[in-house]
Amino acid sequence: MGTLLIRNGYVIDPAQKLSGHYDVLIEGTRILRVEPKVTERVDRVIEARNLLVMPGIIDMHVHLRDPGQTEKEDIYTGCNAAVTGGVTSLLCMPNTRPAIDNRETIAYIQRLAQKAKAKIYICGAATKGLSGEELGDYEMYRELGVCAVSDDGRPVESAEQMEQVLLKAQQAGLRVVSHCEDLAIVNGGIIHKGSVSEDMQVRGIDRLSEDRITQREIELAERTGAPVHICHVSTKGSTELIRAAKKRGVPVTAETCPHYFAYTHEKLRSQDADYRMNPPLREPEDVAEIIRGIQDGTFDCIVTDHAPHTKREKMDFRKAPNGTVGLETSLAAGIRFLVEPGHIKLERLVELMTLGPARVLGIEGGSLEPGMAADLALVDPKAFWTVLPERLQSKSKNSVFKFERLQGRVKYTLVNGEIVYVMRY
Repeated sequence: MGTLLIRNGYVIDPAQKLSGHYDVLIEGTRILRVEPKVTERVDRVIEARNLLVMPGIIDMHVHLRDPGQTEKEDIYTGCNAAVTGGVTSLLCMPNTRPAIDNRETIAYIQRLAQKAKAKIYICGAATKGLSGEELGDYEMYRELGVCAVSDDGRPVESAEQMEQVLLKAQQAGLRVVSHCEDLAIVNGGIIHKGSVSEDMQVRGIDRLSEDRITQREIELAERTGAPVHICHVSTKGSTELIRAAKKRGVPVTAETCPHYFAYTHEKLRSQDADYRMNPPLREPEDVAEIIRGIQDGTFDCIVTDHAPHTKREKMDFRKAPNGTVGLETSLAAGIRFLVEPGHIKLERLVELMTLGPARVLGIEGGSLEPGMAADLALVDPKAFWTVLPERLQSKSKNSVFKFERLQGRVKYTLVNGEIVYVMRY
């Protein structure tokens, strides 16, 4: 592959506390140096003037739908969407068909991942078949390179079983990723319980459904000392619980998603199922608290919960499955709704999307330090663009940001020093 110089870009690398104009020298698949000026002869050059040069995004919450639901997404289309959005590594969730709880399914994903444009890390099912009953084979997971466990898509309903998940995962060196939702409280709800659900006469989902299980997971982590990661936080209450737990030294980390700091349940008045996801869009006070949590370190990561569904599935507002695609819009949504309004600096956004997830999962990435894999995104942070569903690389087009004017456009994405995406329009 030789040497590649990314010249005169504005580098942000939270791991090294770098923020300024630097050259990035890549040799083969690895970062060789980051310096103010590289003068030696190289094989290839990318001129990065006026571009942000950052570590590749790590999205630790992605539903690739493969195997079993490839009409919605597959490993290749999902990774194509990922690199279009500057995502170089992702964690795929286990609620495939069959679930990711056996050697065959893990081997299938790993085989296809070898030819995919982004790096795929695997989250195994916390319980076999996502049943909430018998635990998955955590030693097998560790042997095969799985890095996390979850029953995402649903909670582990039993507190006793969840405690075993935490303890066994800790022993196996696996991160526990928890979908916090009390199904008894949800009770068939499809959007947030509030004025919009009341006006529309639609069964709502009370915040308590999320907050109660968030509190349970925190208590279990505090008692056992086993770490837990809280998925897709959407409520004021859960944010406050996590903040307080971190101050007490509880081993808890947390993520939120762009739609939770961008929009409220008012979007649902359109009766467009593309704005339905789980947990649902909440109220202005929840959005404000999510932003505070992003500002003060309560949240470790911003992820997408990329959840593709077909156009046909999303046609019926009341019966449609929950979920939105997000791999191609997450960075631009962060710039548009967090950086430009002045809530956080660009450096903080980059940290939340790169170094934060790498630390939570314990994987390589999120840094441009010498010797690290050359996974990078080159971004025009001032470019405005409108999200047109038909131009999305994802097989499904159910974007919560459709027709939104976002800011920040990925120009190049590199994985292991190879240019895997160049913006064509």
